[in-house]
Amino acid sequence: MKHLLKMLDLSQDEILDILNLADQLKYELKHGIPHPHLKGKSLGMIFQKASTRTRVSFETGMYQLGGYPLFLSANDLQIGRGEPVQDTARVLSRYIDGIMIRTFDQKEVESLAEYGDVPIINGLTDFSHPCQVLADLMTIREFKGSFDGLKMCYIGDGNNMANSLIVGGLKVGMSVSAATPAGYRPANEVMEFASGYDCFEITDDPKKAAEKADVILTDVWASMGQESEAEERRKAFAGYQINDEIMALANPEALVMHCLPAHREEEITSKVFEEHAKEIFEEAENRLHAQKAVMVKLMA
Repeated sequence: MKHLLKMLDLSQDEILDILNLADQLKYELKHGIPHPHLKGKSLGMIFQKASTRTRVSFETGMYQLGGYPLFLSANDLQIGRGEPVQDTARVLSRYIDGIMIRTFDQKEVESLAEYGDVPIINGLTDFSHPCQVLADLMTIREFKGSFDGLKMCYIGDGNNMANSLIVGGLKVGMSVSAATPAGYRPANEVMEFASGYDCFEITDDPKKAAEKADVILTDVWASMGQESEAEERRKAFAGYQINDEIMALANPEALVMHCLPAHREEEITSKVFEEHAKEIFEEAENRLHAQKAVMVKLMA
């Protein structure tokens, strides 16, 4: 594992190795055991999309690992003024030990990996959100003990979260159902991957997808950069809300998870959100631990 670009690149063993290390680092942090695995190392963090959890968790995580995080806004870099991404990659590789980028186009992340000489971490693109899904898988295993026999259900937009959850869920051995409107399916590359699994189901019926689910996940209907489509998407996703009716179809001890920020009363009701706040905010915390594990694996 040289980079973390998308969930499709990871094997089951690589995913489980990351999760096991994340569990260990979380235990050590909670018990005051220092783990300066990246002492003297620096991480450049390029942000072309705004962030709360990504910036704070990477910055804090790098500090806890003994390293130094550099926040690099696109407005402050020549990449924001038209410098080719391959040139940025080759320059930064001479200064720092790793790059995390949060951007729009997956090709930018792939180009950094192709032309740079340091590990590249995808902090989010329109295609993939691997760091979030590693945290999601960590949380599911924390609450459920293992992935064996579990059904994961995703309801909503076939976006970067859907793409990554489907791949991650199937790779660790869960069955996966996804409910999206016909015009908002996950990426073709992901659908082709998932077609090789008998335990995968795609539907436009959220109720069917939620039946006997052990964990239900969702995301906002209009992601960053899609604000102009918000009203159109509200109409398209009517009926794709996680609410009491959906939860009644899932298994009694089903988890509910959300990558945040949540638009309450759109993709999820306030009632369901608050009833499952324990796992939702544990999931948010686990971004820190999962990403620390990724950084150690790639940079130590």
